[in-house]
Amino acid sequence: MTDLADRKWRLIRDDPREGPLQMALEEVAARTALEDDLRTVRVYSWEPSTLSLGYRQDAETVDWAYCEREGIDVTRRQTGGGGIYHDRYADISYTIVAPTAEVPGDLMDCYDLFCEPVLGGLGRMGVDADFAAAERDAIYQPACYLRDINPAHDVVAPASAGADARKVSGNAQYRRRDVVIQHGSISYDLEPERHVGVFETDVSAETFADRVTSVREQAGIDRAAAVDALADVLGEWCDADEGDWRPEEVAAARELAERKFGNEAWIREREVPAAAGD
Repeated sequence: MTDLADRKWRLIRDDPREGPLQMALEEVAARTALEDDLRTVRVYSWEPSTLSLGYRQDAETVDWAYCEREGIDVTRRQTGGGGIYHDRYADISYTIVAPTAEVPGDLMDCYDLFCEPVLGGLGRMGVDADFAAAERDAIYQPACYLRDINPAHDVVAPASAGADARKVSGNAQYRRRDVVIQHGSISYDLEPERHVGVFETDVSAETFADRVTSVREQAGIDRAAAVDALADVLGEWCDADEGDWRPEEVAAARELAERKFGNEAWIREREVPAAAGD
């Protein structure tokens, strides 16, 4: 349990939702943390499967025809890095939201703190995971799971393989309205063809599979049990109460998703249309 456990937290075992709404809910959670003194940890999935672009990622790196043909949504995250294909089944995602004043000011120290329950959750699933033991060069920079591997925040498995371990989780942070938001993706299973198919690249599915591993490959655990393991550890880490989104939070997130995260201006050009009345 972390020192943050003496604050008020809620654990949300979230429903599958479309990508723009998932991103909007994080910003709403930031507002709730500041205005209502209520912090959030949650586990969630994406429905339909979604490609989330890094904040500064060039939209030209996307194979838009492939995404449309395969029924894959596209949104853009607030965090940097490469794009991530979030498969409805093969991806497990999480979010941690807390006021900036309550967490380490140093980015790497904050990563260490917020990745504690991620590593703990993987361990409970039976995965021998840890931060990467060594840096590795990028294979394809626009794709998160094929970018250079950094020991500061990339989680690999099996940790006992040292430099030969493969990436199993990517994590990123941003600060908004005096709140730190960390979200991450854990590969429960692999969908190599779709992971590379969403990009305009000739990188092969085999190359992806050589760089990335999954919870299922490492531990053979059922997906529902893996989700529960991660949620349980997140809740224990901050002593969170089981909770859910308030109706007004979901309503605010839907408006933000429509105006920003689901808007072509944001997705393609990183432009945020003004809210009604602005």
